[in-house]
This record gives sequence, C-alpha cells and structure tokens, in this order.
Amino acid sequence: MSEKNYITCRKCSLALIFMLFLQYVDAQDFNNLQTILKSNGKTLGKQYTVVVQKGGKNIFLAETDELKLKVPTPIGHASAWISAALVMTFVDQNKLSLDDPIAKYLPDFKKNMKGYITVKHCLTQTTGLDADASGMMKAASKNKFLTLEEEAAFYATKKLIVDNPGDAFSYSSVGLNILGRVLEVISKKSFDRLAAERIFRPLGMRTASFFNEDGNAPNPTSGASCSAFDYLNFMQMFTNKGMFMGKRVLSENAIQTLLTIHYPDQRIRYSPEGSNGIKYAMGSWVQEINEDGKGNIYSAWGPTGATAWMNVNRNYFAAIFSSELQNGQRMQLINQLRQLIDEQFE
Repeated sequence: MSEKNYITCRKCSLALIFMLFLQYVDAQDFNNLQTILKSNGKTLGKQYTVVVQKGGKNIFLAETDELKLKVPTPIGHASAWISAALVMTFVDQNKLSLDDPIAKYLPDFKKNMKGYITVKHCLTQTTGLDADASGMMKAASKNKFLTLEEEAAFYATKKLIVDNPGDAFSYSSVGLNILGRVLEVISKKSFDRLAAERIFRPLGMRTASFFNEDGNAPNPTSGASCSAFDYLNFMQMFTNKGMFMGKRVLSENAIQTLLTIHYPDQRIRYSPEGSNGIKYAMGSWVQEINEDGKGNIYSAWGPTGATAWMNVNRNYFAAIFSSELQNGQRMQLINQLRQLIDEQFE
C-alpha cells in the first residue's frame, strides 16, 4: 500500500471511529446537561472539564480552551480518595493493619491520650483530635509544613484530644496527613513517590502528582494535581474491584473496606458545607445508601478542587473539574448534573 493510500485509509478509519462515538453519545440525551453547563458559565468560570464514563466508554465530554480534559489541575479534596487507596496497598501487603495504633510508627502519639488513635480512625476522620475547621480552606490551598514528619509531630504534640477516637466525625486534613507520614516511616520513601509507584503508574495516571511546587510537604488530603481523564482511571479501578487493564492494583477486600461506612451512627463534630449529614466511608462520601446499608453513590469532593462520583447501581462514573467552583455553588450544581445523568441510565 502506498503512503498516500495509507494516510487516506487511516483518516477514514479515524472518521469512522468518531462517527461511532457520536452515535453512542447521541443515544443518550445530554442536551439538558449541556444547557446547564452553559447557563452556569459564571459559576464554573473559564476553566472546567466534565466527563461521564460508562462501561469503559466516554459518553459525555466537555472542556474549555483554558482547561482541557488531559491537562492536570489541582483537584483539592478529591485527593483524599487516592490517599486512602494508597494506604490500603500497605494493608494488602500486611505491612500495616487498620487496627494498628498510630503510636506504633510515630512514638510521639503515645503521649497525651493519643495512643488509642488507629489507622482506621485516621481513614474515617474520627481521630478525636481537635481539627481547625475555620482554617481548613487556607490549609487546603497551601500546606504550612515543610515535611509530613513536621506536620505529624505538630498533631502529636500540639493538638488536643476533644473526642474519644471513633466517637465523632470531624472532617479535616489531620487523619490522612498523619497516615502520609506513617507510610513514609514504613517504606522509607517520600509520600509523593509512594503515590506515583503504587497508584499513579499502575493506573496510567501520567498527569497525576502529589509533588508540592512550593517546597512544602505534600498534602495527602488536598494536594494532588491530576487531569479529568486520569482521575477516571482511578475510579475505573473501583468498578473493576481493584483491577485495571488486567492488572491488580488493590484487592477486592481493600475495595470493599474503602467503600464501607465504618461508623454509621457517629456524632458529627464538624462536616463541610453541603454534606448535610451525608455518611463518610474512607476517602469518599456516601451520597446514597440502599436498604442493606451499602452505598449506591460514592463521591470525592471538599471545599476546593474537583468533584467526582461513582454510581454503583447504574454503573457509571463522572467528574467535574473547576478551579473557580465554590463549595456552596458546587453541591447545587453537582446535584443537578447527577440527577440528569441518572435519568439517562434508568
């Protein structure tokens, strides 16, 4: 075949693939979804991406000139789900147990009644440590600690215990950032390197990173950057029970553990705006619960960054990345989008 004919054939193939893609998208009526995005232009700002994936196929895509689907952007508190999964890779290898006291790895936590705090408490936001809710937004945008070692030491020596571990939910960066240091102690590697080796590379998340360009400590709770497409790889791993592209990243037991509501009746000391009593698993919120007490919809979101959710019953997941979307506006818009998408898969 001549080079000219080859190029012509290749163009025809690409055109055919694109037409098939459009046919699949048109099978779902996403006109209302597009209308909502346009009508919320001021709320979303000039930098946003939206993607919906079902059955391994992207069925709705939206991006702006200022932010493309394959370009990394800070994802804020959607980072927590990734960090929780990273912790479970150590549990899978029996290098860590959910019932281990933090003091086993960080001796400073043996003092001041903090010796009862476990790995599980850190993953479920129930450490009992006093979380500075008023400063959380500031802490989310810039970590003031130079290292996770310094940060963990601060929580161990300066933060007070205000609840018995496991008794109350208090959303903050405290628990996961303590665990970030625990993983560094166990592995003798930096947190951002661990995330790259155990999560990002196995999942083909080439744009993802926890590296902090300001020179401060990586922030396991809200410090990752990632593209919308790459974050979908992470959620695809959940729907495939820990598998991605034929390779196991997490055990089925680890996935089940991450998606379990471990403290369904706990008292709420602090929960961010928009949560309205929504239950929390490990790194993700449980937006909808079925009659068996298991989650139907899981989401990753917080006061800043990206929002992503996974609908177990309808077998789809979606993400919206916007640098300008604020928390109060976020939940109202996300709920609208989720309702419209759900209607397409009833």
